[in-house]
Amino acid sequence: MAVLITGGAGYIGSHTCFELLDAGYDVIILDNFSNAKLETVQRIGQLAGRKPALCEVDLLDCEDIGKVFDGHKIDSVIHFAGLKAVGESVQAPLKYYQNNITGTLNLCEAMKENGCKRMVFSSSATVYGLNRDVPFRENYPLSATNPYGWTKLMVEQILRDLYISDPEWGISLLRYFNPVGAHKSGLIGEDPNGIPNNLTPYIAQVATGKLPHLNIFGNDYGTPDGTGVRDYLHVSDLAVGHLKALEYVIQNKGVEAVNLGTGIGTSVLEMVAAFERVSGVKIPYKIQPRRPGDIAASYADPSKAKKLLGWAAQRGIDEMCSDLWNFAQSNIDAK
Repeated sequence: MAVLITGGAGYIGSHTCFELLDAGYDVIILDNFSNAKLETVQRIGQLAGRKPALCEVDLLDCEDIGKVFDGHKIDSVIHFAGLKAVGESVQAPLKYYQNNITGTLNLCEAMKENGCKRMVFSSSATVYGLNRDVPFRENYPLSATNPYGWTKLMVEQILRDLYISDPEWGISLLRYFNPVGAHKSGLIGEDPNGIPNNLTPYIAQVATGKLPHLNIFGNDYGTPDGTGVRDYLHVSDLAVGHLKALEYVIQNKGVEAVNLGTGIGTSVLEMVAAFERVSGVKIPYKIQPRRPGDIAASYADPSKAKKLLGWAAQRGIDEMCSDLWNFAQSNIDAK
């Protein structure tokens, strides 16, 4: 069975490609490499013992998308591709709406034309907006606080409307929380271009000397140590969640939103302490003002994922940090 993975050379996409190849699926990666590296695709093949097919295509190019479907018998799609920096989305909203929404519309049109009606969509916990009552459950009211979050919420609605128009579709909306870590081999992990937007790659770059210190935004929240609490999830557990969601949509029609998280909240300072514990490296940090739109605590109720998909996170914070540190050391000279 052939699965198209858009954004498959990215952080979460690459780990998911490995899990699917390892499970016996044929994988076609579609990526424009705007924030990914060709070397990652080679490393996926090295890990899995067989190479994924690769199409260097932008989802804004309808003609090229059509060629991908013409050239491969695609049974289902896992859709990661999209811009994902919250801060950048506030500065360049039109870029985000054009890329994330138009790209998805183009993909769905190509799927429809080719009778491919199974999709797993990479959504986000950002669709819970400014909800304060944790843990977050799938039936909570939805909203967003930035253009990136709105693109995720809008695509969720587009996919729901697509199913209403044609009940033959099977769609999983995976709302995941804070992916961290790397593959245990150290071959693939999060290696962003420029200054990282997320906590753990920032910590890793401080640990390897690429950055002088960590900025922690706010230490006056109503949390045990004053710093923000998040649901950190090992990227390999997250990748397995996509495999389980794919298996579900292959067998079931309809649209289901599902949280992927551990259900455990960890503060920024707790994550820093865990990284220091497993790496033996001291992480200097500076407290900065809160960022607009940030909330005190965000963590999942993952019970639906267990019931519907048979999935639950297996790895704890120390393993996340250990695998992150292993990848950071293995790729210390990577550009």
